Amino acid sequence: MTDGGRQPADRSLIARLRRACVGGWEAYIRHRFVRELAAGTLPQPCFRRYLVQDYLFLIHFARAYGLAAFKADTLADIRAAAAGLAAIVDREMDLHVAYCAAWDLSEAEMAATAEADATIAYTRFVLDKGLAGDLLDLQVALAPCIIGYADIGRELAADPATRWDGNPYRAWIESYAAAEYQDVAADHARQLDALAARRGGEDRLPSLSETFRQATRLETAFWEMGFTADV
Repeated sequence: MTDGGRQPADRSLIARLRRACVGGWEAYIRHRFVRELAAGTLPQPCFRRYLVQDYLFLIHFARAYGLAAFKADTLADIRAAAAGLAAIVDREMDLHVAYCAAWDLSEAEMAATAEADATIAYTRFVLDKGLAGDLLDLQVALAPCIIGYADIGRELAADPATRWDGNPYRAWIESYAAAEYQDVAADHARQLDALAARRGGEDRLPSLSETFRQATRLETAFWEMGFTADV
């Protein structure tokens, strides 16, 4: 059995980071927001607030990939960062805007919305880790988002309790359960292993685990932010 397609599951970096944060990780990927998405019972104003903030989040996510290219010291890592940046600004943003339009949210409206505290907290944390540290620090800070959403999509798709018929959030669940997104997460896990092999060593695991724990808490707070919408 492999985790991220590279190392045995119990030795891959992402598996070790999950274990170092097991309680927080479970609280994040099985949060009430996620469970209500699966049941189709999440109040729609909460989801709309999440969608708007996710649009703003993606802008900073793109900036993080630009920073990743700057922090890279191999052509392969620069290419990976450039591909991630292009995927966000040339494809994912367009897909997100189109999806939001189905929820009566225009791009102009989303762009004019103030960032929530939770959005600022996580995105700036990621950028700060990248600026202060190296490419491995940055990619570990991004991992709860990239890999966490894959875990969520995969679990919800496999859970017999997930409601499919008439669930307004079905398309969201399917997008993160899809093979295309699962491959994105697997690629990120493989990159973490490659970076750890070059830049890591056991001495770095405590600090990387703390970054992962903090980022996971900030992702959990992003779910909580959705519940601050007027319902």
